[in-house]
Amino acid sequence: MNEREYFAQFAKRTGMFIGRTSLTGVTAFMVGYDQAAQRHGGLGLFGWRDWLMTHYQVSANLIWEAQIRQIALPGREGTWDLTPEQEAHVLKVLFELFDKFLAERESVASGS
Repeated sequence: MNEREYFAQFAKRTGMFIGRTSLTGVTAFMVGYDQAAQRHGGLGLFGWRDWLMTHYQVSANLIWEAQIRQIALPGREGTWDLTPEQEAHVLKVLFELFDKFLAERESVASGS
């Protein structure tokens, strides 16, 4: 199973992996995955934040979680708290964009 397939399964069954599904939980899981992958010679999330900045107008001084919020909820400023509907939307956008990122990275790696 490649990273793209793995994260597609994670997106479908997030609660199975982390319990209560939340943006904070998903972010923590992905950061942990990144650290483990890099420790064992994998790419993990390498290039993810730069990809977001290249493809979307997001603030360069933000962590990738905040950049995803900016993309999913444009114009929203202020509190870090999200309604359940907003959080579900941000997660949907996160998984869609992460799949695009992984697909591009896979394509570059295979030379196609």
